[in-house]
Amino acid sequence: MRDVLDQMLGWWEEGRRFGLATVVGTFRSAPRPPGAAMAVLDGEVVGSVSGGCVEGAVYELAAQVIATGTPVLQRYGVSDDDAFAVGLTCGGIIDVFVEPVSARDYPELGEVVADVAARRPVAVATIVEGPGRVGARRVVWPDRAAGSLGSARLDDAVDDDVRGMLAQGLTGVRRYGPEGERRLDDLRVFVRSFAPSPRMLVFGAIDFAAAVARIGRFLGYHVVVCDARPVFATAKRFPEADEVVVAWPHDYLAAAEIDERTAICVLTHDPKFDVPLLEVALRTPAAYVGAMGSRRTHGDRLARLREAGLSEDELARLRSPIGLDLGARTPEETAVSIAAELIQLRWGGSGRPLTETSGRIHGDGP
Repeated sequence: MRDVLDQMLGWWEEGRRFGLATVVGTFRSAPRPPGAAMAVLDGEVVGSVSGGCVEGAVYELAAQVIATGTPVLQRYGVSDDDAFAVGLTCGGIIDVFVEPVSARDYPELGEVVADVAARRPVAVATIVEGPGRVGARRVVWPDRAAGSLGSARLDDAVDDDVRGMLAQGLTGVRRYGPEGERRLDDLRVFVRSFAPSPRMLVFGAIDFAAAVARIGRFLGYHVVVCDARPVFATAKRFPEADEVVVAWPHDYLAAAEIDERTAICVLTHDPKFDVPLLEVALRTPAAYVGAMGSRRTHGDRLARLREAGLSEDELARLRSPIGLDLGARTPEETAVSIAAELIQLRWGGSGRPLTETSGRIHGDGP
């Protein structure tokens, strides 16, 4: 969805009505996750809902929605036994909600785009199915909300759930009764969370850090590179980083905001930097703490950290040597191995070749 926001804002500011198609549900091997979006106007298309499988059909449906002003929920897909029929050749199923968007019916869009750009949390809840007002939209911030889904009781129930989802960065469907009853499922409400991008903190201004910053940015992280040496920690050397900080790593980390989505990559492999840094990192709620170095360096590092008072449970969080075993040698290959480990941690994959596994390719979630 973030990929189409800028184009949407341009059309919105021009006062034009366009179609927005969003994946609101997936089943089996769907190619794109909930929240994937495609915007359509006058022969122009940005974004994707299926990687090419059903884009033509969605484009035609969007044109119809633009003309009528009536939103539509459409299911696309085929069974695994009929995978080459019209639909998703991967055998998956996706539910796509196509809605008309304009400045008149979505007055909050400008503020939503501004908040996303400024990394301020915001979420959009839309009724996509049920006896209520399909297409009704409510924009929810941590401290306020705008728009209505039809009744104050429904709005209140949705607001509570949406703020919980926003805090976790979750996008998905919630079901309610007509007045927000949580034990009923008459209404299907799709919640699109625009939580700030997760942060990747890369310590050590070396060539490996430049490659890690590049792939971290590609994966959607807000990347910070930190090093105590000003001659090495420069924006020119790390053009892909969102921030380059000159500071002692452990001092910077101790003052930084760390949450359960943060990835910490320690590439210094120098005890005077990485031991005090890891002493701080392993006591944060970060999702990932990895450190570069040989197995001998790792053994020495563990001994030093034990001397510093870290417990075995804290040390067990350390992923060192950093990355998956891909046989990587160059900085770029090493960055790929680190990215692979991050993806595996997020989605719970085995790390084995898919040719050696069976069952669903895509798991149920993190």
